Amino acid sequence: MNARVVVADDQSVVREGIVMLLGLLPGIEVVGSAKDGEEAVALVAELSPDVVLMDLRMPRCDGAEATRRIRRDHPGTQVVVLTTFADDDSLFPALQAGARGYLTKDAGGEEIVRAIQAVLSGEAGLSPSVQRRLLERVTTDPPLPSPEPEAQLPDGLTPRELEVLVLIAEGLSNLEIARRLHISQATVKSHINNLFAKAGVRDRAQAVRYAYVRGLAQPPGSSVT
Repeated sequence: MNARVVVADDQSVVREGIVMLLGLLPGIEVVGSAKDGEEAVALVAELSPDVVLMDLRMPRCDGAEATRRIRRDHPGTQVVVLTTFADDDSLFPALQAGARGYLTKDAGGEEIVRAIQAVLSGEAGLSPSVQRRLLERVTTDPPLPSPEPEAQLPDGLTPRELEVLVLIAEGLSNLEIARRLHISQATVKSHINNLFAKAGVRDRAQAVRYAYVRGLAQPPGSSVT
């Protein structure tokens, strides 16, 4: 049986080219295409494809956030990233969001088919260069601390929202937060909007005050006794 695939890419020429290429490959049936992450999420809900080939840098909703929502709400659909970018700021947020495959757009048809077949078999569909980068990251980066359980956080904040709040209190910009947490700036903005709403604050200054009052962050120069 053919793998039912949705293609998501904001560039119409690229998207149509990928659809045309997939139509020539054995075992692949393209059931839909999307011009951004929001449309990709809607198509998955409507069509229940086996796999989404997901670009990363798209308007409205980027590929990492779309991947997170698809994997959360439609776990039967796997995501293979197909993007121009193979840098850490693109790679790790996508994998953390739940993508099981990651290819760059210079991948050939056979490599795309192998990646789709791999994720449908429960394996990872990663290009050799991505596998090498993951190995380098695992062997050189220190382990990340475990987040606090959500039940212990005020106002329904998630552990990730708390991380973002603490970094705001440290004075980091959205770009610096994105690099520190290995997520996209769009995802940072989404977390900030969510935590502002939950905390009932309107701006970063109020968010910092909120963090200090609730003991979630320490003011500069203070010490814990």
